[in-house]
Amino acid sequence: MVWKRGGLVAEVCTRPRARVALLHLDATQPVVLEGPAAVIWDLIDGQRTQQDILAELEATFDDQSGQMQAHVEGFLASLEAQRLIEAASGASA
Repeated sequence: MVWKRGGLVAEVCTRPRARVALLHLDATQPVVLEGPAAVIWDLIDGQRTQQDILAELEATFDDQSGQMQAHVEGFLASLEAQRLIEAASGASA
């Protein structure tokens, strides 16, 4: 699956990009991302596949528990449920 950022999402980030605050324009509460979550957000560009994102995270963060794939899948599902991301046009699973 290739993900892109939702079209109705406002974003504010710190410099350097350690924290990112997101708000879907129809939502009432922002979502604040830090650490690996903020890295995942930066990797969502409408070009990278979910596997590309996972590979970059595995290269950056130590996955001693072996749970990174499940965490990434759950996190992306959560972002989709909050309408912060959506499938890129023409993307396939």
